[in-house]
Amino acid sequence: MPIPKSYSTPVRMSAKERALIQIQRWIIDGTLQPGEKLVDAELAEALGVSRTPVREALQLLEVQGLVEMHPGRDTRVKTIEKEDIQKLYATLAALHSLAAEAAAEQITAEQIEQLKGLNAEFAAAIENGQPYQAMELDEQFHNLIVDASDNSYVASFSASLQIHIRRFKYVFLAQPVSATSASVEEHARIIQALENKDRALASSVMKQNLIRPMKELYAFIQNTKEGEM
Repeated sequence: MPIPKSYSTPVRMSAKERALIQIQRWIIDGTLQPGEKLVDAELAEALGVSRTPVREALQLLEVQGLVEMHPGRDTRVKTIEKEDIQKLYATLAALHSLAAEAAAEQITAEQIEQLKGLNAEFAAAIENGQPYQAMELDEQFHNLIVDASDNSYVASFSASLQIHIRRFKYVFLAQPVSATSASVEEHARIIQALENKDRALASSVMKQNLIRPMKELYAFIQNTKEGEM
């Protein structure tokens, strides 16, 4: 089980929270591959914690759908299927387009400026070849709009979907910059629509911002699989 020797450690967190966040990140970025066996003793040693918080973290990851626990046998990273991409992205697109439509009516000038700053950081992360950071900034951009929509149901369902979609998203953002630069331009159009309180445009561009990468990622994975045959 290839676990990095060095990694950034979150501060002011319980051992369980720290284990949860780090193992989740390793699953998302591919350090821990789909189907890979997870050994709690090895994870505990790598994380510098006891086995109990690791086991608790794995139980939470099973609830999130990132690992599969087989009592008496083993625990493994859950596999992902390319067909799931369309289901996940399409659902998230519907939720976020609804959020953008609502946000256009009530977003503040301060939040608009925050969106502009996040998009600038997002563009820089892509340019500098930092896919994980770019993914996090993209999520912050979208989550800020969800927050501005003031709809707790959208926020809750969106957070649940993003746990799974991050795995696909990381693969997409890890591709050459030319494949993701369109997202920066779409973000700018969303910001403009929100500034103009154009509900329809904000909603449509937001949906495009999620459906486009879904199609590109699906095609990329499909072509990769065909090339291996």
